[in-house]
Amino acid sequence: MERQLGGREQQLLYDWNQGSGSVRRPARAIELDDETLRDGLQSPSVLNPPVEKKIELLHHMEALGIDSADIGYPSAGERALADVVRLAQEIRASGMRIQANSAGRTAPADILPIAEAQERAGIPIEAALFLGSSPIRQFAEGWDMDFLVKTTASAVGLAVSLGIEVMYVTEDTTRARGKDLRRLYTTAIEAGAKRICLADTVGHATPWGVRNLVRYVKRVVADTGENVKIDWHGHRDRGLDIPNAITAIAEGVDRVHGCALGIGERAGNTEMDLLLVNLKLLGWIDRDLSMLPAYCQAASEATGVPIPSNNPVFGKDAFETSTGVHAAAILKAMRKGDSWLANRVYSGVPADEFGREQVISIGPMSGQANVIAWLTHRGLEADPAIMDRIWTAAKQSDHVLCDDEVFALLGPCARKSVKAER
Repeated sequence: MERQLGGREQQLLYDWNQGSGSVRRPARAIELDDETLRDGLQSPSVLNPPVEKKIELLHHMEALGIDSADIGYPSAGERALADVVRLAQEIRASGMRIQANSAGRTAPADILPIAEAQERAGIPIEAALFLGSSPIRQFAEGWDMDFLVKTTASAVGLAVSLGIEVMYVTEDTTRARGKDLRRLYTTAIEAGAKRICLADTVGHATPWGVRNLVRYVKRVVADTGENVKIDWHGHRDRGLDIPNAITAIAEGVDRVHGCALGIGERAGNTEMDLLLVNLKLLGWIDRDLSMLPAYCQAASEATGVPIPSNNPVFGKDAFETSTGVHAAAILKAMRKGDSWLANRVYSGVPADEFGREQVISIGPMSGQANVIAWLTHRGLEADPAIMDRIWTAAKQSDHVLCDDEVFALLGPCARKSVKAER
């Protein structure tokens, strides 16, 4: 059900997101599929981490309650196959709840390695078999619909005959004709696919485009009479990845895909971390997300992708303020001993729900409240002469002062005092 504003929150926060026209989640459970270890690694700027780092990320996904993970593309080579097997074995050995899947083209050369990985690991590995569906892709490749339908039936049938559960993925779904999608999905379902996936491969869709597409495909699935689930796979070429994913969920898809930090081809995939944040704030999921910073940090270190300082929620600056007016309001809340208030008075995202905390720093836009908060947080006395010295230095600076610069203004005894108290 929707998040209900209770007591204090209802009194202090008026929420225009609620009420007439608001997007509501479906009654069904929301499933999440993490593509970091496959689609995420297709970014031209990332490192392909060693399998130990991939295993670490897999455990972070498990801790966050993510339902499934694409653990790789086993037909890409010997290392890729070995990593998929090792990750699947880790899922089995650790008794993880997370389910494994692997990507592949609708071709025997990609399907057979998935079957091998499943056999070697001893657990099911869903095959995410993809095939281009849009007119522009058909024209570029020299394909016609009869070829696509025949390829779909053959590939899905082969995978099913090998004991593999299939998710059939139409690439570039958001630019494909409805009649073509109907033929392809119906063929895949009749051949035994248990899921179909709508892929916004080039980030073309808008939220209303997602709504139209999902409603159409739900009718296609209903017409088959089969119990088949629907996935949404989005990209962020237009920066609409999160709104599109939320719209897809609201319209009734069963599972949405994402990658840590939004990594992936071109501008990347839907950001799994921010999707989780938004689903929690909407009240559509109820789980402990305090480990999200660790997930983002692990992904950053494994792939060599830095977390931008202004990244929402997980960037260095997300909950830090050096502005006097902001700091004064937060300081007043802190003096009341009210962490709930301190985390909301100047923030649309409560830091403490996502493993972060409010930080007050000192810079040229700061007021006395910044200096008081900085000193108080470190157990130091807010002496007027000391405060004036720090504040004057900050006003003359062209940047926010780092801790070392402030301690230099206080003298070596201050740093020793802080260390002693800790």
